[in-house]
Order: sequence, then C-alpha cells, then structure tokens
Amino acid sequence: MKNRSILWYRQDLRIHDNEALYEAARWNNEVLPVYIFDPRVFMGKSRFGHSRIHPLRAQFIIESITALRKSWQELGSDLIVRIGKPEEEIFSLAREFKTSLVFCNRERTRDEVMVQDKLERNLWTIGQEMRLTRGKMLYYTQDLPFPVTHTPDNFTTFKKELERIVPVRAMLPVSDTLSAVHQSFDAGRIPVLADFGMQSDQMHITLFNGGEPAGIKKLKEYIWSENGLNKYKAKDNLIDNPLFSSSFSPWLAQGCLSPKMIYHEVKSYESIHGSREATQSLISELIRRDYCRLMAKKYGDKIFQKGGILNKPLPRAKEGTYLFNLWKEGRTGSPLIDASMQALKATGFLPHPLREAVGHFLITTLNVNWQWGADWFEANLIDYDPASNWVNWMVLAGQMPDTGEEKFASLNYIAKKYDPNGKYTRAWLKELQKLPDSKLFHPESLTVQEQKKYGLILGKHYPKPIIPAN
Repeated sequence: MKNRSILWYRQDLRIHDNEALYEAARWNNEVLPVYIFDPRVFMGKSRFGHSRIHPLRAQFIIESITALRKSWQELGSDLIVRIGKPEEEIFSLAREFKTSLVFCNRERTRDEVMVQDKLERNLWTIGQEMRLTRGKMLYYTQDLPFPVTHTPDNFTTFKKELERIVPVRAMLPVSDTLSAVHQSFDAGRIPVLADFGMQSDQMHITLFNGGEPAGIKKLKEYIWSENGLNKYKAKDNLIDNPLFSSSFSPWLAQGCLSPKMIYHEVKSYESIHGSREATQSLISELIRRDYCRLMAKKYGDKIFQKGGILNKPLPRAKEGTYLFNLWKEGRTGSPLIDASMQALKATGFLPHPLREAVGHFLITTLNVNWQWGADWFEANLIDYDPASNWVNWMVLAGQMPDTGEEKFASLNYIAKKYDPNGKYTRAWLKELQKLPDSKLFHPESLTVQEQKKYGLILGKHYPKPIIPAN
C-alpha cells in the first residue's frame, strides 16, 4: 500500500516536467505540496552586506507561488505555504502528517545544500527519508558522456560532446493519479513584500510576471512571434528592443519553465522553419546553464572564492568600496556602463552583452574584486541562479582553467553594435538625452561651449569619467 509524501518545492515552481512531483506521485497516492519562504533569504544579508534578494525578485516568487497554488487547487488539492526555516517547517509537517518520504529537486550550491542536509538529518530522527531528484538541467547527469568530475572546463568542448552524443529526453507527464491529502490542514497565507520589510519602490519597473502560466505564455509568444526568435540574431535586433533576447531566465531560475519545454518548443519551430543561427544560439544558452551547474557540482565552494577554481592571485584587485559604489550606482562617467547599472537597479534585469560589459569594466578597468560584482548581481538580478551567476563571473575574472573564452569587446564596439542610435542609453540616463549621437558615449569630449549648449555640465549634471574612455 502506498503512503503519504511531502513534495518540497524549491526552485522548481511548476507542475509540468517536474521530476520530484513525478516521483512523489509514482510512489505515493497522497502528495502534500509545500513551499517555505525562508527569512534567511528574504530578509538576510550577503557576505558583502547587500540584501540577498531584490524586491522585484521577491515579488516574482510571490506571484509564482500564487500561480502554483491555483494550479494545485485546480487539481483538487492545495499548496501549503509557511514562513520559516525549511529544515524546521518541513520537519514539523512531516511529523504532523505522518508522511513517509519528502521529495524535492536537488540543489547544488552551498546554502541550498546546507538546508537540504539539515532537513535530511532531522527527518532521520523520526524515521523518514528524503528522495532527491534532478530538476534544473536540460540533460540528465546519467546520460552524460563523462562523469561529473571529468566535465570539460571549456564550454565549447562541453557543448560539442553533449550535442554529438546525448539526446534530450521527452518531458515528464503530469500524473493523473494525484490525490489530495485526506486530512484537514491550514494551507497558510501567501506573504506580501511588507512581511519581509520590503516595499515596491516607485523607481522599480516590472518587466516580468511570475508563475508557470506566465512563463509558458512568454515561451509561446517569443518562439512563434514574427519579432521574437525569428529576429533573435538579426543585425537590426538592438538592445532597446523588448524582444532583444528571449528573457526566459527569470522563469528558468525559479523553475516556472522547464528547460526541456523550451528545447522541444524550439525544435518544433525548427521542424517548420529549419535550423538556423537563432535556434542554435537559444539551445546553446540552455546548454550553458547545464555547464554552469555541473561546474558548481564539480568544484563546489571554489566557485564562490576569490581565487575561483584556479586560486590564482589577483594582486591588483581592490577591496575598497569607493570604486565599487560608483559602479553599482551608475556614476562612473561611462554612459553605457551607467545606463546598464541604472537599468539593473530599476528592473532587476540586463541582457547578456551588458552583463559582460559591466562585469568586465568592474574587474578589468576598475580592478575591483570580482566577488563584489557577483554579490551585487545576486542581490539585484530577478533571474539570479547561484551556479550561473557565480560561474559566469568567475569566467570574467579569468579564474576558470582553460576556458579559452576571455575575449571581451570594447565599450565602443558594444555601443556601436547594440545601441547605435543611443535609445537604450538615453532611456536610462535622462541627463544625456539632448546630446547628439557623436557625443553620447563620450560626453567628456564636450567643450565648455557645448556643455552650455546641451545643458550638461560635467561633474554637476553627469560625472566626469573615472577612467579614460576606451
């Protein structure tokens, strides 16, 4: 006779293609879905003193949980929501409901592993077990052509080996045998930002709505829109375009979208329109997420350390906050960098080319310790994923072995390629709106007469550059 189990939702906030849900339903008739808002995340501070989560990301998660609860209610059940430490709250529910197993999708990075290990030890004291499944990756680790410890450090090599040998599996079905727990319970109230001492600032701009239905809607619209995937790598696809990139990452980070669902949707597109650079580039981004996750599993806490995987000394890296503060506040005097940082602060999002640009600027131009930048992204990105964020910053810092990929374009090149008309930069730096295109990215070249003409006094209305323009 099958028993009752808990399904602990983490960064897998969906019903479709959810391995933990699939396994829980396979082993147990009664599945109790649970999500815990951990105050250590929603109210905690990072090692560099930043808030661990931006209000926009917190709101995205709240919306995702609201949508997930609705989905479970439509299945005839409900989602239990609590605020507290998961290792304590899940343990308490396991005792109360006399479950036999707790299912969850495994996380691989430090803080998340610590929580799941503590919960497992607590469950052992009452004779219950955890069953950990995979839920974040496009590929299954057992399908890889190499053991995790031998995962190629070079992404290009990694990608070639996977694509050459390993097929992507079909999505897991949603079980039709799920049944509600036959016991009355308090499902709990879904919190609001104020419960965590947060509020939505009037300067914040919401670009993304959380939840599985919103993610699926975005996927369908982008893949099949005339101006979506079809224009992904087009030369006239500029960074001020809302469809410049797929922007699936917020839903991927919280698990509202399965990477396999995206992959198979792209393949459906290819079956009609054929394989092209745009489709292959989007699939490559999904593979990159797997690569970062496997790097985190292979190297563990080294991805968070200053010396990274190489433990290479960084003699010029500064730890002071002055230059870092100018960077994070968008006051460097370099328009593309400042516009990008203002956009990050307001929306929690930056397209990939700008993430590389601001990261490279902080590390190479300002010589600031890369960990400060990674930590600031952790605090502010709406699509923050521990493995992707820290591994990509480590690559920028040159702390990955044999990547062969540390070649970054100049700011002049990036501006010319992605923002040639200056629309993006002007949108975030209102003080530069009147400047002609020839002066927009180099306001330091304005003469005194030109500064008066355009109403822009350097050092007063806009900062003088803290470094020479490149």
